Amino acid sequence: MVPSQCSQCSKPMERSQEEYNKLMHRLNRIEGQIRGVRGMLEKNAYCPDIIVQTSAINAAVNAFNRELLSDHIRTCVSCGLREGNDEVIDELMTTLQRLMK
Repeated sequence: MVPSQCSQCSKPMERSQEEYNKLMHRLNRIEGQIRGVRGMLEKNAYCPDIIVQTSAINAAVNAFNRELLSDHIRTCVSCGLREGNDEVIDELMTTLQRLMK
C-alpha cells in the first residue's frame, strides 16, 4: 500500500499497490511518448506525424486524469460528503473546470 493523505477529510488513505502501479505505468508511458516526440522533432519528422503523437499523449494524460478523478470522487469527495463537508463539491467543480479548459 502507498500511503497518502485525503485533503478533504484529513484522514489517512491508502492507494492500493495495484492502483499505484497502474498510475505509474500510465505516467511512464506518457514520459516515453514525450521522449519519442522530442526525438521526432530532433529528426525533423513530418509535422502531421508529430501531431498524431501529441494527440496520443493528450489522450494518455486524459486517461490518467480520469483515473485519478475517479479515485478522488470515490475516496476524498465521498468521505467529505459523509462528514457534512459540502466544500468538497466546490473543490470538485473547480477541478472539473480546470480539466475542461
